[in-house]
Amino acid sequence: MKAFWFATAAAASLAGAAAAQTATDTSGFAIEEIVVTAQKRSENLQDVPVSVTALTASALQDQGVNNVMGLNNVAPGLRVSAGDAAANPKIYIRGVGLSDFNPNASSGVGVYVDGVFVGSPLAQMAGFFDLAQVEVLRGPQGTLYGRNTNGGAINVTTKRPTFHWTGETRAEYATYDAVNLQGGISGPLIEDKLAFRLAGQFVEDGGYTFNRVTGEDVNAAKNWAGRLSLLYTPHEDVEVFSKFERFSNRGDATLPQHRALFPGTPAVAGSNGLCLPSAYASGGCTDLMGYADTDGNIRAGDYNQQGKDRVDLWNASTQIDWDLGSVALVSVTAYQHANRNALENTDSSPMQMIEINYRARAKAFTQEVRLQSDDEAAFKWVVGGFYMDETIRDDSLQDVLRDYRPFFVSPENPLGISPDDSVAVFGYPYTQKTKSYALFGQADYSLSERLTITGGLRYSADDKSFDYRSEIEDGLATILTSKQDKTFSAWSGRVGARYALTDDVNIYATYNRGFKSGGFFGGLATSPDQLEPYANEKLDAFEVGFKGQFFDRRLRLNASGFYYDYQDQQVFAQALRNGLTVLVLDNAASSKVWGAEFELTAKPTANLQLDAGLSLLDAEYGEFVSEGQDYTGNRLPQAPKATLNLAAAHSLPLGSAGEIFTRLDATYSSKIYFDNSNAERLSQDGVWVAGAQVSWRAPKGGVEAGLFARNLFDEDWVVSISNIDSLGVDLLTYNRPRSLGVFLRYSY
Repeated sequence: MKAFWFATAAAASLAGAAAAQTATDTSGFAIEEIVVTAQKRSENLQDVPVSVTALTASALQDQGVNNVMGLNNVAPGLRVSAGDAAANPKIYIRGVGLSDFNPNASSGVGVYVDGVFVGSPLAQMAGFFDLAQVEVLRGPQGTLYGRNTNGGAINVTTKRPTFHWTGETRAEYATYDAVNLQGGISGPLIEDKLAFRLAGQFVEDGGYTFNRVTGEDVNAAKNWAGRLSLLYTPHEDVEVFSKFERFSNRGDATLPQHRALFPGTPAVAGSNGLCLPSAYASGGCTDLMGYADTDGNIRAGDYNQQGKDRVDLWNASTQIDWDLGSVALVSVTAYQHANRNALENTDSSPMQMIEINYRARAKAFTQEVRLQSDDEAAFKWVVGGFYMDETIRDDSLQDVLRDYRPFFVSPENPLGISPDDSVAVFGYPYTQKTKSYALFGQADYSLSERLTITGGLRYSADDKSFDYRSEIEDGLATILTSKQDKTFSAWSGRVGARYALTDDVNIYATYNRGFKSGGFFGGLATSPDQLEPYANEKLDAFEVGFKGQFFDRRLRLNASGFYYDYQDQQVFAQALRNGLTVLVLDNAASSKVWGAEFELTAKPTANLQLDAGLSLLDAEYGEFVSEGQDYTGNRLPQAPKATLNLAAAHSLPLGSAGEIFTRLDATYSSKIYFDNSNAERLSQDGVWVAGAQVSWRAPKGGVEAGLFARNLFDEDWVVSISNIDSLGVDLLTYNRPRSLGVFLRYSY
């Protein structure tokens, strides 16, 4: 926090100096104004008392962001990872998130697309294409966005239809036979009344990991998406925006690297009974079935099956904006449907130690209605209500130690189930139904031309029913059953003030109460306590911020400092019970999170723009004991102490021959831990990642052709780790290797 106060004091001095200047901007290269909808209305980014990063469509394309995974580290405080190929991203902002991979899990970061809440993790990996902007809102958004936004929100906006003909097509080809085709076309159907936009994307690559068993490449991608949007204006005061979307993934299931943990001799055993890290590649460590991957090549493995991750999404939504004069009525109605059927070689070995078939379906209907004042009023307000009806069905199977079945086969036991039930196929079918209700309101009042105060309040209630059964061999034997109904409700809200030091410099202070709904664990449960409902988590956030533009708006500096009091934090954890790895979703007693963030944009010349973002974070558990393990004082998972993102973009005019555009970018993340124990083997050291692009642009901007490099220096780092101590294996998912490619873009 000292860094934040020092920087703020320096910026305030800079504001005074800038205000004293009498020159006006005649250069024509001021930084472009950014408009965001963080507060459910269109506002200048610099006037919003919220910590927000806005990413334009061109910036997303330049960095190769094809889905939410690509947003990792592109904004201060934001981390995104996943152990699955096409579902269940793990999204964290300022260390707040959840690592649970089950379909009924709720992230601590809300994902919104065109104002529609995308609650199911099954649907959060859909392709990013034909976008207008992505906003990353940091800190609890409990008033206007509501439930499950303790960390913040990712607000995605797609391009809308236009009443004039326009279109864009982009094609990429890169390393590993990677192809990315996307485009959109828009125009009028009925002049000034009805317009359309049709957009689509196709992504495919040949895989970047070699399977030594089959001789083929794996970890290949293949997906496509389409969107039809309609804009209807029956009257000058009414606008109806409807959208229909389809996404399909047919790529490989993720195949991580296998790391064996059981020592073959006492010489390679550590104090915890597992292998010493120095012995991982020695051949002296094996998993439960005696296998070890020892060649040290993270881009190759021995996989007995390739696996597939099939995901299908269907979405439809309609937003109605009705201008009633001094007030406006907004209605957002949506229906979402998601199916996933993934067959996974979970142990990443040539043995049949554990294989999982994930089979899940989710459907949700949501309705939000808002009545809000005119944007120019001194007293601005919004009131509204939200409703969601969601059903999640899961029928997944875990096939454990199949290679051991022949040892137990007999006339009385033809399936070869072991006496202790450790060798069997486990199923855990369940249905969870949620009906969510909320009422909310927020008001901003200008006490003077420079001082504005804000207050907001929201009441949310989730009625959840949970019908669960865990079983052996498709109903042959039932382990346990559970039927539960519970309501989770809470108040959330915010108060704050914003003061304009000058026309270009604002400071603000806010208090936000965030709320994340309680629920039920959706994984394999073998004891009733795993299915006990976990409680709501709540987060009290205190934040101060500074937003300023200087030197005729050629320099923009935004900074924030924050402190979180995090109570009853929902934590995904695991432990050993009777030699078996058991997963639980539990509440930690408390956590403390504090830090500071800085974002800088500078335009020293008309053709050069520099961007930088810095996050400093300290996030630790308070008192937290789960399954006999004491995590008190440990760092939160996915909470690096420092992240940095840098970018430089330059245009070289060539007169009538167009221009040469060059972009360089780099990100840094300090060390992170992947689980609550802070075990060194379950961590990733700090890593720098760089990218570059150079392209030629036609004089009128309609054509662009160029080269790009992502992960320019071919760095290797771990994206996700799953540890199964009882089977003696860690599963490490690595990043994509360096990608070199060409692209062509045409727009009109």
